[in-house]
Amino acid sequence: MIKDYLIVVVKGMGMGAANVIPGVSGGTIALLTGIFQRLIDGIKSFNITAARLVFKGQWKSFAKHTDLYFLIAVSLGAAVSIFSLARLLRFLFDQYPVFIWSYFFGLILASVFFVGKTIGRWNIPVILFFIIGTGLASAISLLSPAAQNDSFIYLLICGVVAICSMILPGLSGSFVLILMGNYELVVIDAVSTLNLRILFPVAIGALVGLMAFAHFLSWLFRKFRDETLATMTGFILGSLIILWPWKNAIIRLDASGHPVVRSGKELVEGYSFFLPDPGMQVVWAFLIITAGVLTIWIMERMAGGKKG
Repeated sequence: MIKDYLIVVVKGMGMGAANVIPGVSGGTIALLTGIFQRLIDGIKSFNITAARLVFKGQWKSFAKHTDLYFLIAVSLGAAVSIFSLARLLRFLFDQYPVFIWSYFFGLILASVFFVGKTIGRWNIPVILFFIIGTGLASAISLLSPAAQNDSFIYLLICGVVAICSMILPGLSGSFVLILMGNYELVVIDAVSTLNLRILFPVAIGALVGLMAFAHFLSWLFRKFRDETLATMTGFILGSLIILWPWKNAIIRLDASGHPVVRSGKELVEGYSFFLPDPGMQVVWAFLIITAGVLTIWIMERMAGGKKG
């Protein structure tokens, strides 16, 4: 039992690491490691029945109904990963951006295959949903960021969209907030200063969005499993655009045309992509992409088909 939960903690760490990286979704890792369905089911179980069990003091029944220990293990792993890896990843991205992007490009590239192979039957509707998912994710990756907006309703929407993106394979919650124009306002300014006027509506939106979206995703998985997996595989494939190793950061400018700096770093609001010139950097990058692919393959082999 303890060993099983330790494995779940490790999978949660993978989700946490993914959410640190712009363009990578924790949902992709959850889907790849086989805990996505259980995660969604656990989240949606926080319903009226769960509330009644709490009010009656039936804690064991509450824990069983909500799969509480599983959710705690995932959350613990994600939190440990975020706090321990964020600084390391920031250093690596600053010093070796092309190589780090290459590694994650390989990870997600392999994920397309390994998630796609879980689809039971490829038919015309499934293929169409795969194409739609790829197109949507590609379009989102190429959108220009909107202007910052601190209205209550817009912040609610930011909370809903960001949390749904974080659990949906192929879409990055942090990148979606960048596109909505409120990444700096919410993640940097409001969190660092504990600005409740900003955080409160975002938190409400995130909570409502998480519960509602978990029910919707669970229903989709049960009724239209292959179509849902195909769409998510398309999302993952489309997200490869933002992970392309050769790109230049687009720095946010203030009204005077100067770069916006937060925590000693210029704020990135998007990327422009280009093809690299032939050279040793390209050779090393493709070797690292291969290493990323092999990492996912090894994970699959070690899992031995056991999920959860």
